[in-house]
Amino acid sequence: MKIAFIGLGNMGAPMAANLLAAGHQVVGFDLTAPMPEGVTRADSAAAAAKQGEVVFTMLPNGAILRDVAAEMIPAMPAGAVFCDCSTVDVDSARAVAAMAAKRGLGALDAPVSGGTGGATNGTLTFMVGGDDAAFATVKPLFDIMGQKAVHCGAAGAGQSAKICNNMILGVTMIATCEAFALADKLGLDRAKMFDVVSTSSGQSWSMNTYCPAPGVGPQTPADNDYKPGFAAELMLKDLRLSQQAAESADADTPMGQLAAALYAAFVEAEDGKGRDFSAMLPRFEKRSRT
Repeated sequence: MKIAFIGLGNMGAPMAANLLAAGHQVVGFDLTAPMPEGVTRADSAAAAAKQGEVVFTMLPNGAILRDVAAEMIPAMPAGAVFCDCSTVDVDSARAVAAMAAKRGLGALDAPVSGGTGGATNGTLTFMVGGDDAAFATVKPLFDIMGQKAVHCGAAGAGQSAKICNNMILGVTMIATCEAFALADKLGLDRAKMFDVVSTSSGQSWSMNTYCPAPGVGPQTPADNDYKPGFAAELMLKDLRLSQQAAESADADTPMGQLAAALYAAFVEAEDGKGRDFSAMLPRFEKRSRT
């Protein structure tokens, strides 16, 4: 396939590289990031999109997505599919899909889970919204870049799934960090804590796979001085998206709201910016109940 990829930062670059390694032709555009080896640079997003049977985007937020989509969609060839892998608000995902539909193009919102490691290793999970035909077109490419692609429903359903998933992740990471900090003050060995919880009713991805305690369980950013696999500011972005969606849908999400407030304090008023989201553990270690 001829593929265009716009947004070649920490996530987009390895995703594009995996498509290239699988034998596809990839043309790319990014305002600042260098092109991965073998990816042909275009002069603009529209120039890249003009050449793509499938056009991927990986962008910072919904406002930028809308702007880029408005530039690219008129340039895309007939029958092409626009597949956005950013994590943005549901309204932006639906607006971009409507723009594409007006020109008879396919459109998917397909945010990912798995972080930079998953992007590099081709083990991402894609949560996809859009019509069946567009999903069928892009599914072989999802299979190259990831281990699973779930078609969640119509336009916006992928973003809805991602927002709900990451609200759970933010809440469970905070609870896991609180529990380790409490265990420390109760004199419980961290390794024993992990052995119990990881095989008991308190187990979660935050404990079993991405343990925030260094030297316990599998290798995680905690073992690398909390250098980010998934930065705290990105978790804050996703939690704020969840609360924006909750407000729009009139949903009561008190734990999600509190998690957003805690990550806001961590990132904006403390030392969380630029650290992994699991660095909440040293934050709680330093704090007393009052």
